[in-house]
Amino acid sequence: MKVAIFHDYIGTIGGGEKLVLTLAKGLGADVITTDTDEDSVNKMGFDNVKIITLGETVKIPPLKQISASWKFARCDFSKDYDFFIFSGNWAPFAAKKHKPNLYYCHTPTRVFYDLYENYKEKHNFLIATIFTTWVHVHKQFTERYIVHVNKTITNSKNTQQRIKKYWNKNAEVIYPPVDTSKFNFKNYGNFWLSVNRLYPEKRVKLQIEAFRKMPDEKLLIVGGYSLGDHASDYASSLLEDLPNNVEILGSISEDKLLELYSDCKGHIATAMDEDFGMTPIEAMAAGKPVVAVNEGGFKESILDRETGILTEANVNSIVSAINEVSTDIEKYRIKCFDRAKMFDKSLFIIKIQDLITELLKK
Repeated sequence: MKVAIFHDYIGTIGGGEKLVLTLAKGLGADVITTDTDEDSVNKMGFDNVKIITLGETVKIPPLKQISASWKFARCDFSKDYDFFIFSGNWAPFAAKKHKPNLYYCHTPTRVFYDLYENYKEKHNFLIATIFTTWVHVHKQFTERYIVHVNKTITNSKNTQQRIKKYWNKNAEVIYPPVDTSKFNFKNYGNFWLSVNRLYPEKRVKLQIEAFRKMPDEKLLIVGGYSLGDHASDYASSLLEDLPNNVEILGSISEDKLLELYSDCKGHIATAMDEDFGMTPIEAMAAGKPVVAVNEGGFKESILDRETGILTEANVNSIVSAINEVSTDIEKYRIKCFDRAKMFDKSLFIIKIQDLITELLKK
């Protein structure tokens, strides 16, 4: 059986990209996408996954998102594969021509729904007008195309609720995969680790300001952003006033990331109502406690006071949580290992294979 996985674009490797590439490896599937950063793919150890590109997108938002949607809507691989999987916001535009299929929905496009006002308020009148027009039109087309999806699965109960609220669709939860065998505990080093795209919704500034108040602690931030997305100005602003104890490393190789997980003191995550969040699982797989905001998918993965601390999304609360974890950091290790195993990639691949078999019988 030949399987194709459609994904928006593969630039900076985040949770969605790791999921797609892990799934492609596990199923022996091809990935069909638009923009592709081969260096990022190779750095993360997925150089043996076959990636087919539909061509480059326009690197200006929202033209990037529109051009990606157009490319997926126009392409036709219906005779080349037996089953199709969609991942991302724009890849499901291929659903009309490619069946049988399933959609792994990371989240309904948040700027169309729960983050709409948040984005609109940040721009001047002209940009806000363009943004509003784009959302009004593209949102309608998105909802029209997802009707052609045979089965929707998603990454958390948090996202499951969004899908029901905004699309009135039922989705099955299958938690994202982490290859826990890659992660090891080495020691509790002298730094905390943050791993996330440098996007506004990740609230990296909260982390920076918290560590500004803790000059004796150190924070290393891993992550970048893609050209043509909404984060360029935000990412640049992060570099303007970094305290001496905070360093932004940008995109790094998988080997380097695994080394940082094994050596760090703990992990910090501050994303706004995160869909699920794979990095806390990765940290726990290395035996490291997680300090995360008490929102979204973090509430489903982190056991408060057992594998870390769930805290409020403000600087003082984050500082208090980090200080509390640091007082007895060793007590979290075994429970972190055990918790991470519940999200191992082997379980994920089996669940997806079973679902494909079930859909092919219908």
